Amino acid sequence: MSAPCEPRATTPAPASAPPPPVPPASSTPTTPSAPAARRPALDWRIRFAALSLIWGFSFLLIKVGTEGYAPFQVTFGRLLAGTAVLVAAMVMRRERLPHSARTWGHLMVAAFLLNALPFSLFSYAELTIPSTLAGICNATSPLWGMALSVVALSEDRPTRRRVAGLGVGFLGVLTVLGAWQGFSGLDLPGTGMALLASFCYPVGWIYVRRTLAGTGSSTLALTGSQLFLGTAQLAVVTPLFTSAPTSFPLLPTLSILALGALGTGLAVLLQYGLVQEVGPTTAQMVTYFIPVIATAAGVALLGERLSWNTPVGALIILVGAALTQSRARPAATAAPEKPATPPDANTARLTRN
Repeated sequence: MSAPCEPRATTPAPASAPPPPVPPASSTPTTPSAPAARRPALDWRIRFAALSLIWGFSFLLIKVGTEGYAPFQVTFGRLLAGTAVLVAAMVMRRERLPHSARTWGHLMVAAFLLNALPFSLFSYAELTIPSTLAGICNATSPLWGMALSVVALSEDRPTRRRVAGLGVGFLGVLTVLGAWQGFSGLDLPGTGMALLASFCYPVGWIYVRRTLAGTGSSTLALTGSQLFLGTAQLAVVTPLFTSAPTSFPLLPTLSILALGALGTGLAVLLQYGLVQEVGPTTAQMVTYFIPVIATAAGVALLGERLSWNTPVGALIILVGAALTQSRARPAATAAPEKPATPPDANTARLTRN
């Protein structure tokens, strides 16, 4: 879920629900001769709120989807619908697919780590745990990203504040799980799958950073290709573990379509635009609204029960995650952050779900 530090070249979005925090944008300025970007029809604050709601409701949609379909079928449906949205956007913008076989090979691995595996794990997890807990487990991704970056990314040196954030965050995880009660009443396999799903995102982002730099393709083209490959993976796996559905219940079907078209397709396009307009630091703040909305949706619409340690632990996790994403202040002479350069300059940065 979290991009632990700044990538050096265009990388695809995990296109998940929800995504990792947006990695910092390139410092390469837009050339003076570049054409001015068209002003969006909707204010960025409205799109930010829409993105927060879409990703926040994703865990509720997964829960409803699993009431009518097997977990692999839920994942396949959301990937298929999300791919359709991004393919339509690619056709409208006349994006070209990657040409290199090596790039397609790396995208295959990225699709597994960032889409097929975590999406399936969340679907299986929500068979036995509430959507509120799944949404909070997802918020641990920045913590896993921080821990992994210390090992895998030598240039991403941890500061004392970020290390403290890691400790605070995992204290929040223990609070949510009720560690002082011996985890009584907790479904350990389901919770473990949700935490493993959140762990997949930073692993995938480290892989993407190391293998897909400088491909020459746009972020949209790479992301659309990645989702297509994830869909192909589930098309192979799903028939091996499930039988074809004998009915198509309305509410679960609509939930899966919304989960894919909105949470895995439209949300990527919304976040892409936010990164371009207001910069990655502001755009990544959506991450901190997701567990709040997921919890409110699960309690209000699904009637899920909430003990005191769940919201308190979630708040501690978010504080820790915020600390792990903090960086040293730039020197007084440094230029302020600017939105990323236009997509056709191949220097835009974009995230995940």
